[in-house]
Amino acid sequence: MKFLRRLFKIGQAEVHHTIDNMEDPIKMTEQGIRDMKDDLDKSLEALAQVKAMSIRAKNEVEQYGNTAEDYTEKAMLILKKAQKGEMDTTEADRLATEALVKKEEALGHQKRAEGDKEKFDQNVVQMEANVQTIKHNISKWENELKILRSRVKVADATKSLNKQMAKIDSNGTISLLERMKEKVNQEEALAEAYGDIASASKSVDDEINRAVDVKKTKATSELEKLKEQLGLGNSPQE
Repeated sequence: MKFLRRLFKIGQAEVHHTIDNMEDPIKMTEQGIRDMKDDLDKSLEALAQVKAMSIRAKNEVEQYGNTAEDYTEKAMLILKKAQKGEMDTTEADRLATEALVKKEEALGHQKRAEGDKEKFDQNVVQMEANVQTIKHNISKWENELKILRSRVKVADATKSLNKQMAKIDSNGTISLLERMKEKVNQEEALAEAYGDIASASKSVDDEINRAVDVKKTKATSELEKLKEQLGLGNSPQE
C-alpha cells in the first residue's frame, strides 16, 4: 500500500544523522503523514461501502427467507382449497408446484446472499484492521514529528554555537589572549626585577652611610684625644 511506501521513506529520513546532506526530514515526515491521512480517508470510505454491502446482503438474506416462507404458505393454502373442493385439484397442484418452484428460487437467492454477506464481513474485518494500522501509524509518526522538530532545533542551536566557537578560534582570539597573558607575565617579571635592583641600590647606600658614620665616630674620638693632650678638655673657658 501507498502508506507503507511512505513509511519506508520516513524511516530512511530518520536514520540519517547529517541533516545538511539529505532531504528535509520534517517536510518528508509531514508529507508522509498527509499521505497516510489521505489513505485513511480512502480506507474509511471503502470500509463504509463494504459495510453497506454487508448490510444489504443481510437484508436480502432476511427478505429471501421471508419470500420462501411466503411461497410455502401459499402452496399449502392452495392445496387446502383443493382439499375443500374450492379449487380444481389439477389446477391446485399446478399452482402449488409453481409456488414451490418460487420458494426454491428464493432459497437459492438467500443462500447466495448469505455467501455474499460472509465475504463482505471478512472484508470488513480486514479493512478495519488496516484502518487501525493506519491510525496507529499516523499517531506514531505525529509523535515522531514532534521529536524530530525538537532534535532539529537542538541540532541548529548546537551547529550555530559550534560555528561561533569555530569563528572565534579562526580569528586567533584565543591565541591573542594567550599572547596578552604572556606579555602581562613579562611585565610583572620586569617590574619585580626593577624592584630588586632598587632594593639592591638602597642597600649599598645604606652600607656607605653606615661606613661614613663609623668614620665620623673615629674622627670625633681623635679630636677629643687631641683636646685632652692640649689640656683643653670640655670645661668652659674663662
